[in-house]
Amino acid sequence: MYRPNILFKALLPSLAAVLLINCSSKKADNVVPEVITPTVPTTPVKTDVDFWLTTSDQSVLFKQQNLALNFNTSANQNSTIEVDTTQAYQSIDGFGFTLTGGSATLINQLAATDKDNMLKELFGTDNGNIGISYLRISIGASDLDATTFTYDEVTNTTTDTDLKNFSIDKDRTDLIPVLKKILAINPSIKILACPWTAPTWMKTNNSYRGGSLKPEYYDVYAKYFVKYIQAMKAEGITIDAITPQNEPLNPDNTPAMVMQPGEQTTFIKANLGPQFKAAGLNTKIICYDHNTDRTDYPLSILADAAANPYVDGSAFHLYIGSIDALTPVHNAYPNKNIYFTEQYTASNGEFGGDLQWHVKNLIIGATRNWSRNVLEWNLAADPNYGPHTNGGCTTCKGALTVGTSVSRNVSYYIIAHASKFVRPGAVRIASNITGNLQNVAFKNTDGKKVLVVLNTGNTSQTFNIKFKGRQVSPTLAGGAVGTFVWQ
Repeated sequence: MYRPNILFKALLPSLAAVLLINCSSKKADNVVPEVITPTVPTTPVKTDVDFWLTTSDQSVLFKQQNLALNFNTSANQNSTIEVDTTQAYQSIDGFGFTLTGGSATLINQLAATDKDNMLKELFGTDNGNIGISYLRISIGASDLDATTFTYDEVTNTTTDTDLKNFSIDKDRTDLIPVLKKILAINPSIKILACPWTAPTWMKTNNSYRGGSLKPEYYDVYAKYFVKYIQAMKAEGITIDAITPQNEPLNPDNTPAMVMQPGEQTTFIKANLGPQFKAAGLNTKIICYDHNTDRTDYPLSILADAAANPYVDGSAFHLYIGSIDALTPVHNAYPNKNIYFTEQYTASNGEFGGDLQWHVKNLIIGATRNWSRNVLEWNLAADPNYGPHTNGGCTTCKGALTVGTSVSRNVSYYIIAHASKFVRPGAVRIASNITGNLQNVAFKNTDGKKVLVVLNTGNTSQTFNIKFKGRQVSPTLAGGAVGTFVWQ
């Protein structure tokens, strides 16, 4: 998790004000989560287009609107978003979060019935559930675990090149049980895993923080990945993809490890790729996993003739850079995939600013620039923004705050506006951006069309959604997000 410096924070409108969270810091032993009830009205009006709304002032939070949006051919002077299914782009794998070790701990501490209800709300697809379809987890500890660890730690004067001490037991307390419950709800959910660091004895500084992987341990570290994937498979958990290193250019997190482009290229082509092939693994290798300001990093790996065949694509964050930088990477290697794997919301963020920035840049921006997924950072945190390591992120707000009660924060709604409606296997389809109406459109495998629209203006706007020569005319308040669904 990269924490932007003060200059970068000034660039984000989402961090312009302070949101005070009124939560107790007591341990969440008997938390009773608020359960979202179905929001379809008792007597709904007839409508061709379902409309779900979230407003910047939080007066409406992801609620279905009881409006008659029926297609017609009446002429008007409204701005028009035209949706065109004849132009199709990338397939979509899903939308979701990182299930950090700390998130798993907090969720697992809920009373059994409350935990089941919470997970169903997050990962189920019916009624009031939001249908999260993609997760990222850490290989070993991330900075949002309570403590630092890897799966094969020995003393600084010892090595374990045969990985005899390898064990995923640290994950058996919370992470693996929570993942198994999630898989029972959604067996097809995609899981991406990545390390924040290699075991410290493999590193140049023998430390969890900073340092690099010693070249003499490249091969054993590749075997470490293989053992991890196999161990998780033995638990019934399929790892769909890995990245070799979280934020490989960031030495300042705890844990962290630097892996320069040339090092990752060598590791993939000479060690990781061949080891996966020898073990018969189908797990995807996705390179980079860092900010869009350094697209030269993944491009250099993809340009290597020996590394390229092993690489499925590139993963990005947006703490520095522009989301538009993803398209040139796609254009350079159109047969390689693009993924968006992390963006945090901060403890001092303001709901409306965060909602607009993240929907514009990630839900809309990342997918319009070829990303197959969008992942917000942390699924759950306590009222003090923990657990975290000593040196980990102290300002990372979860999608859920788990304290004496469970509250839903802005990233919950950011993801819900896509995850509930844009299902795995959907394809992005064409739609035009007009004025303040940022948007992106998709077609699901069942034929349903989905349009996510953000009004970046300060005033309400009535506009047309045009499809196959007919239109409906909804209104969005300034700063509001709407998801529109029709057959």
